[in-house]
Amino acid sequence: MRSVLALLVLATAVTTSASPLAAPHQHQQPLLDLEPQLGAEDRPSRALTGKFLHITDLHLDRFYKPGSSTDEDEACHHGHGGAGPLGSAGSDCDSPESLINETFDWIERNLKDEIDFVVWTGDSARHDNDERIPRTENQVEELNNVVVKHFERVFRSEPGQGPGAILSIPIVPNIGNNDVMPHNIFEKGPNRWTEILSRLWTHFIPEEQRHTFMQGGWFYSEVIPNKLSVFSLNTLYFFDSNNAVDGCAQKSEPGYQQMEWLRVQLQILRERGMKAILMGHVPPARSGDKQAWDETCWQKYTLWLRKYRDVVVGSLYGHMNIDHFMLQDAEDVDIDSLLLDLPSPPFIEDSDYENFTIQSKASYLTSLRDQWSDFPSPPRSVRDEWSKTDGAIDSSNRKKPRGKKKKKRDFFKKVDGPYAERFSISMVSPSVVPNYYPTLRVLEYNITGLEHTPTWADVQKLDASQRKSYVWDEREVELQRSKLRVPAGPGKNAPPGPAYSNQPLTLLNYAQYYANITKLGQSSLSSPSLSDHRIRYELEYRTQDDGVYNLPDLTVRSIFQLATRIGATTATGAGIQTDELTTGSDIDINKKKNKIWRTFLERAFVGLLDDDKFDDIV
Repeated sequence: MRSVLALLVLATAVTTSASPLAAPHQHQQPLLDLEPQLGAEDRPSRALTGKFLHITDLHLDRFYKPGSSTDEDEACHHGHGGAGPLGSAGSDCDSPESLINETFDWIERNLKDEIDFVVWTGDSARHDNDERIPRTENQVEELNNVVVKHFERVFRSEPGQGPGAILSIPIVPNIGNNDVMPHNIFEKGPNRWTEILSRLWTHFIPEEQRHTFMQGGWFYSEVIPNKLSVFSLNTLYFFDSNNAVDGCAQKSEPGYQQMEWLRVQLQILRERGMKAILMGHVPPARSGDKQAWDETCWQKYTLWLRKYRDVVVGSLYGHMNIDHFMLQDAEDVDIDSLLLDLPSPPFIEDSDYENFTIQSKASYLTSLRDQWSDFPSPPRSVRDEWSKTDGAIDSSNRKKPRGKKKKKRDFFKKVDGPYAERFSISMVSPSVVPNYYPTLRVLEYNITGLEHTPTWADVQKLDASQRKSYVWDEREVELQRSKLRVPAGPGKNAPPGPAYSNQPLTLLNYAQYYANITKLGQSSLSSPSLSDHRIRYELEYRTQDDGVYNLPDLTVRSIFQLATRIGATTATGAGIQTDELTTGSDIDINKKKNKIWRTFLERAFVGLLDDDKFDDIV
């Protein structure tokens, strides 16, 4: 039998020599619907499953009191009211410890052996929303530590995985704006919080990345050795509400330094034939209503995604608590300002990002829809091609195009080719904290040809010298010293990357799970059975077979087409079908309501809000 190290070397050779356009996606085990009955002993090995967990915004609150008031000034800490035993859905209260305990118990029962890694996008500590019980630094550290211990308990390594192996799969954490004191404020590192979190996350941050994390709170983890890295970006250095820093334009700013680090690492991954998932807490929201990042950071981020579109698989975020996505448009990048390291004026003046109520969130979502309504609409011939999950798109025009062919050619010209490479996608998962209903997201990705590749757990069996055998220190120094301001893109004849064409590591589908804690709380009051007190996350929808989105995969072209369907307001807009529109009795009979848009709204709030809440959102 080959040694693990030999397999790793072989995997590297295959990765660097094989074309990204490998065999089309084959059928994989579907995402979970029900709690499985199989135990860990039924799994012969820790092979890749093609699934991973995205969890975000737990906001643990040890002062939460069931039966207290949910009013804003009571914070589920004081008074008498309807605070439930597992949390208060639809309130501004944080998560009781019972919800956090039950959530991790559910993950252990249902997901522990079904996922390859965990993306954890921050905000473990409660909000500072109670003047009578102000947060302290010790509390914030304690709450972060409690969540860390849950991860270590659920994903502890099995016997035989090596003396140094603590975890069975990699956990990739991220700094949230409430994981530090005061919230939102994160000074240039090293600082107190990079020191605290580096210690708490000692089993999550690779040893060779700890110095990088101490310097600025960012790092990456090779979740599939020699194949896929997950980059934990410190978005607090991009966050417009962090008054301790000033964007990404000046070399002295940590945001600038982080963007340079990201550029270098993505270049190295390109040279290694690897791919990357980017993740962070605060998403790069930028619409006619809200702007979350400093404009200079958004500009560089969008440009990096454009230039490294052959490397980046996708981007995942939390923080906003609502289920949605956003598209970055490369046409909005101001290259001249970036070349001169000039500050960019804000895209939105006085965004009031912190005051993010249900009404303002609805306004924000409406501004996204309006933005998408201005995108080029794919003609039917393109929609038909994009509905396929494999095979190349024929964009050639040997003869002068006419009619449908001309429409197709003109559309591809507007979106930078048949894979819509003008755009990139950032997906935002809703939260565990029950601003609506607690949620978890399980993403499925293409593992065609990777079923037997050595895993992260395999690497933990190697000694330290073997794990460090692939060193890029000299190349990093060379790239850091380069005067390059705009990275080179993929080669002219390079095939599309995994974010644009279904291939190994492409994101295929996600399943959104939610827990109706209101119903669970009511039933637990009337039942003495311990099993009735257990939380149950149920499937809300899957993107591939939900009857509305029906996305063949999560490539840019699939989500771009969904965005244009959401942005449509009439039966002829964006090429959507008549049966995707319904007439509302409360509006003019000649005006249509878009069913796709309505579904997008309902899902944004995890199905908590009553149907009539959306009637005035047009």
